Amino acid sequence: MANTEYGDITPRTATFAERELLKRALPHLVIEKFGQSKPVPLKSSKQIKFRRYSALALATTALTEGVTPTAKQLAAVDVTGNLAQYGDLVTITDIVQDTHEDPVLQEATEILGEQVEQTIETSRFHVFQACTSVRYANGAARNAVNTALTLSTQRKCIRDLKRQNARAITKIVRSTPSYGTEAVAPSFIGLVHPDMEGDIRNIAGFTPTEKYGSMTPYESEIGKIEDVRYVSSTVFAAWADAGGAKGTMISTTGTSADVYPVLFVSRDAFGIVPLKGRASITPSVVNPHPSESDPLAQRGHIGWKSMTTCVILNDAWMVRAECGVTD
Repeated sequence: MANTEYGDITPRTATFAERELLKRALPHLVIEKFGQSKPVPLKSSKQIKFRRYSALALATTALTEGVTPTAKQLAAVDVTGNLAQYGDLVTITDIVQDTHEDPVLQEATEILGEQVEQTIETSRFHVFQACTSVRYANGAARNAVNTALTLSTQRKCIRDLKRQNARAITKIVRSTPSYGTEAVAPSFIGLVHPDMEGDIRNIAGFTPTEKYGSMTPYESEIGKIEDVRYVSSTVFAAWADAGGAKGTMISTTGTSADVYPVLFVSRDAFGIVPLKGRASITPSVVNPHPSESDPLAQRGHIGWKSMTTCVILNDAWMVRAECGVTD
């Protein structure tokens, strides 16, 4: 009998498929690592609540001997995220056997795993594009930008963060299917497109990952400059032809410069539902069955679906720089 949740495969094979999807997707999830992580509670609503606490006023008045000071109340700021469901499927033309040894299932889960990563990361990047703290490499608006990222622009962005008491990231979400975090050396994170790698390497003070010594690089990390570690992904795409006259910058049409975002993030700048744990992805395999639309049972499907969300928790703890990239 067909399984209503997973199609024609058993829960055992579904667990294998889920594990394979995650194994393919997780190492390449860049945004996943650096946010405040909160898993979806089972059998809950489509909303999830992230919480941060406001800083206390300084206690600058000296204590009076024998007198207990008035206790302060912690002020919580709740940010609500609405869960959204994503998913897709591919058509198969051969019967998929209900075993994890089946090569069609194996190949399909690998391809779909890459799609999962790109889909989830892109949905999160779209949230980041609403960040209100912006610096331009030159000019006062995006349509003037035609200058590459410089050390001066980076320093201005990090100064903006530090003025708001933003903290360096000291732990990240593990790149494994299990829950949990791991401690890392304190730093701010710069999220960039791979096109920017050359300009970043040319900035004075750049340290490549191969010279980190005892510090372990992140997946897709380029290197560090001062207290910023740069991590790249093709998800952080440019606005084509959105800048000023191209000059020596990359341009899609050859007229105006493409404008690339650099997202500088600090601890607890944003919250995510991680792609982890039970029910993070639901795989489905439907073997070919005779039907009115497929009387010879020639087509089946392999697919996935996932519930997730991403929200900015504090706009002041995230800065977007906009710059060109040297052609």
